[in-house]
Amino acid sequence: MSAQSRQHSKREQQLAERAHSLRANSTWSERALWEALRSSRLGVAFRRQVPIGRRYFADFLAPEIRLVVEVDGGSHQQRRAADARRDRDMRRLGYRVLRLDAEVVLRQLPVAVECIRVAVAAAQQKLQSEGVRRGSTYCDNAL
Repeated sequence: MSAQSRQHSKREQQLAERAHSLRANSTWSERALWEALRSSRLGVAFRRQVPIGRRYFADFLAPEIRLVVEVDGGSHQQRRAADARRDRDMRRLGYRVLRLDAEVVLRQLPVAVECIRVAVAAAQQKLQSEGVRRGSTYCDNAL
């Protein structure tokens, strides 16, 4: 095994361990949303805490339609610039990003799920008509 292969394997192992840790320590809002998304309940399969590129983990990812769903808690208020950079990087990798406020997920789960359902439908339509569309949306009109 070459040194590069060992480094790649080590990095993959680190990513897998980090993803496992994130899943094991998910927030209440992430747990609630996962119950609504799991088992392809919106017509598309979602995975949770998935590595994207070399730097990021998506809270939820529908790989088939390249849709990332992020649940933003209170700490994200101070991280707007970092989140914008992260969204831009994910768009460059071909993903659409939907951000949901954690309070909406906890207090109005059906509203949050409907935002995702709309994003899923838009992503599916766009993929069918012209290929992957790169974009970012923040769903905050529920409160």
